[in-house]
Formats: sequence, structure tokens, C-alpha cells
Amino acid sequence: MTNTHITELITPTDARYDNARKAWNLTVDQRPAAIAMPRNADEIAGAVTRAAASGYRVAIQGTGHGAPSLGSLDGTVLVKTSAMRGVTIAPAALLARVEAGAVWADVVGAAAEHGLAALAGSSHDVGVAGYTLGGGVSSLSRRYGLAANSVLAAEVVTADGHLHRIDLAHEPDLFWALRGGGGSFAAVTALEIRLIPLQDVIAGVLFFPLDRALDVLRGWRRWVAHVPDEISSSARLLQFPPLPHIPEPVRGRSFVAVEIVHLGNAAKAEKLLAPLRELQPVRDTVSRKTPVDLLGIHMDPPGPVPGVGDGMQLDQLPAEAIDALLAAAGPGSGSRLLSVELRHLGGALGRSAPESGALTALEGDFLLYAVGMAPEPSAAATVRGRIGQIKQAMAPWQAARDYLNFAEGGHDATRFFAPDVLARLRQVKQTYDPADVFQSNHPVTRGRLT
Repeated sequence: MTNTHITELITPTDARYDNARKAWNLTVDQRPAAIAMPRNADEIAGAVTRAAASGYRVAIQGTGHGAPSLGSLDGTVLVKTSAMRGVTIAPAALLARVEAGAVWADVVGAAAEHGLAALAGSSHDVGVAGYTLGGGVSSLSRRYGLAANSVLAAEVVTADGHLHRIDLAHEPDLFWALRGGGGSFAAVTALEIRLIPLQDVIAGVLFFPLDRALDVLRGWRRWVAHVPDEISSSARLLQFPPLPHIPEPVRGRSFVAVEIVHLGNAAKAEKLLAPLRELQPVRDTVSRKTPVDLLGIHMDPPGPVPGVGDGMQLDQLPAEAIDALLAAAGPGSGSRLLSVELRHLGGALGRSAPESGALTALEGDFLLYAVGMAPEPSAAATVRGRIGQIKQAMAPWQAARDYLNFAEGGHDATRFFAPDVLARLRQVKQTYDPADVFQSNHPVTRGRLT
């Protein structure tokens, strides 16, 4: 492959290659045929055109949070969009235009200056584009739905190297596929997303000793059965390592924690949270927060880390399921996973929105996600083994479909989409990328999956 004046390519013989190929998840050893670092949409188009003409595939990557499920990059040009982080807010239109490499901190901070919020991910450095293409479950989503369906338009490069601006009236099939169908169809260069008027919320974490996990999880499960859509929450088994970047109050300690975001006033929040506070948390950080503060509630690492994780969607969570989860990952199980999370769904997440994309709603009541630190291969194998035990234990309650953004194992698209949706996605792939130029995690292919 030869370079052109449009976009420089970093090849394996280049001294910059090893640094450029890194993903956010440091356990992933990405070795693409070449790397492009575009600064704008035209340079993405140039990289796609040259790669396709030379018989290479193209993988688009903003941060690399989802790199574990991307697969081998042999014969692939990795297009890293991290230099494209422009964000423009149109306050009167409740709109943000977000370039392909932007992370949620870029958007949330800019929107908050105007009293607005986005359906952001749980961490400041999660890439907006990848998160949104996969669906996007926000701490505001029980009230406002999937982030994918907050997209009003997209600017993309198709496999023929052409630039398009797509929406409900222009290339509607491609626009439909991109909203929740993943990254198999085109290279997104920018998204236009709907914002929400929001200045503050009541949010925070209730921490309990890990040995109280059974009582807390059962109490939380009873509580979520009756909460309004304005409350989003998750319950987590947390075992923090004694590392400097971990906040001092939790560093080196273990908890069962309930995270809460309430879109309402403090008086109503106090009443709604009373049953959880009756369980007597040892630490309570619930207070008035800004949308920017929400990016820290989940306590995700502040930068790239070596981790192994995987998840599944659950139809329901009866008492027997909680017992099974704690037997596999709770006190006395031998688990040293950093986090095992149950995220409450329902509300707007369970209802199809008008003119929605490929992912209209999530069918299950809960998402499960487990993750552990893996600084070396032996640790990675141990973590994978423990996560496998958890998934096996929870299999009786697994939903018919999983959620793309929480799946890091080797799954094909049949795990994420109903047959009629998958058939339409395949047709879009055939129309816009018949040569299968674009490589993505959990890919949608043109024909029969094997």
C-alpha cells in the first residue's frame, strides 16, 4: 500500500506504530496492516478509498473500548479518529454536532454550559460514536431511551469513499442501520444528537459492606420493581485494588454499591430513596449533581487499563438469580473481579420510539456486566474463567437477545437482532458495502452467517 497526500499511513516499520496501534483496553494486541490518523472527514474518505482499492479492509476506532471483540486486524487499515474531537452546540435547537473521535467529556461539558445534557455513557472517555452506534444505555435512558435514537443526522463515508449526510429523509435505510446496528455499514465522521434541558439531578452511590450483598441486592431488586422512569440505578459488587488512582475512601476495599440517578427534586428523591437508606449504607454520596458530575458516578478508570469483561441481558432477576450470582461472584466465591454490575432497564428503554433505528428497545429487565483487571495473560485467563462461571450461573435468566455494547466475547449478529431486523441490516450491508470493506465488532455480513 502506498501513501498519498490525503492521509499519512503508519506502517509496522514506522517507529510510531506501536504507540498508534494501542486500544483503550490494553489487553488487546492490535496489529493492523497500517494505521491512519485522519484530521477530518476528507482524510477518512481518502483512507477508505485507498484501503479498498488496495484490497484492505477498514476498521474505524475512536477510543478502543470495544477492541476485544473486533478480531484480528491482519489485512486491515485501522482508522483512528482520536484527532477529530470537535463539538458544536446549538442551544436553541437542542442539538450537538459531534465529530467521530469525541468522547463524552467533550460533549457533556460543552452542553452543560447551556443547561443541556446528552444521553452519555458512564465514563468521561467513552467514545461517543461507538457507544451510540451500539445503542447507548445512559443513566438518563429509563426516561429518554437509547442514545442511538437521539441521533438526528449522521455524516458518513461509505465504502466507495463518498461523503454523505444522512437522516430520515436522506439515505433512510443507512440512517436506520447505524442507529443501534453497529459499525458494519459506513465510517461515521460526525453525529448530530438531540440534547435534553437539564441543569442538575439527584445522584450518587450508596455503599454497603460486601458481606451484606444478599440483603442489599434483594432489597434493591424489590425497590426497582416500583420506581418511576425518572430513576435509573445499578447494583454492583465492587472489589477495589489498592492503586493510587482509586479514590481514597474506597481504595483497597470491597463493597456492594447501589448507584442512583434521579431526574426530579430533592424532596421526591428523599422519599423514593428511603427504602434503600433503611438498609443502612456505610457511605452515602447521593446529592445534587450536574450532568458533568454524572461521568464520575460509575467510578470507571481515568485512562487506558488492561481489563477483561463480558456481559449479558437478563429477562428477569428473581431471588434465585441473585443467589446464583452471589454463589459465582459474591463473598466466599473466590472471585476477585473488579466489578459485577446489574443495571436496571425498563422504562423508555423497553418501549419502541417512533422512527427509531435498528435497535428500538431492550427486551430484558436487566443488564449484567462483569470485569476484572488483567495486567498479564495468566490473569486474563483467570478473569475469563470467572466471568464464564457467572454467565453460566445466570444462563437460566438470559434474554433472547444480548446488548451489543456489553458483549466482548465472540458473538455474531444473531445474538443481538431479531430475524427480521437482521435481514434488513444485511440488505443495508449489501447495498452500501457489498465488498465487506468495513470491519466492526459483532459484524453484520451481507449473506448467511456461519
